[in-house]
Amino acid sequence: MHGIVLFAHGARDPEWARPFEAIRDIVRARRPEFPVELAFLELMTPNLPDAVRALAAKGVAAITVFPLFMAPGGHIRNDLPRIVEELRAAHAGLPIAVQTAVGEVPEILEAMAAWVLDGVG
Repeated sequence: MHGIVLFAHGARDPEWARPFEAIRDIVRARRPEFPVELAFLELMTPNLPDAVRALAAKGVAAITVFPLFMAPGGHIRNDLPRIVEELRAAHAGLPIAVQTAVGEVPEILEAMAAWVLDGVG
């Protein structure tokens, strides 16, 4: 069983999380065999360590973290690798992989550009 963590920044306004909750719910509905957790870097819960602990408690054999960040700024280049290394040390034997930030995925950028162009006719 492979676990998925959707990792977003977090905000003070709870409404900010709605799109990320929707992504989580879509992934769960389409692939119920994959346990999915939503985690935040700051200001919201759960954080990434708590999400990984929840998946580990479910007995997953591996985890992939999907950063839902548009750009690979300091949080993706510095904070995320540090946190993941700490998690790998804390969960020895549980492989934890990290995907590219969503804003670096060509298909997603193409879909966003198409949305913009569709909006202007």
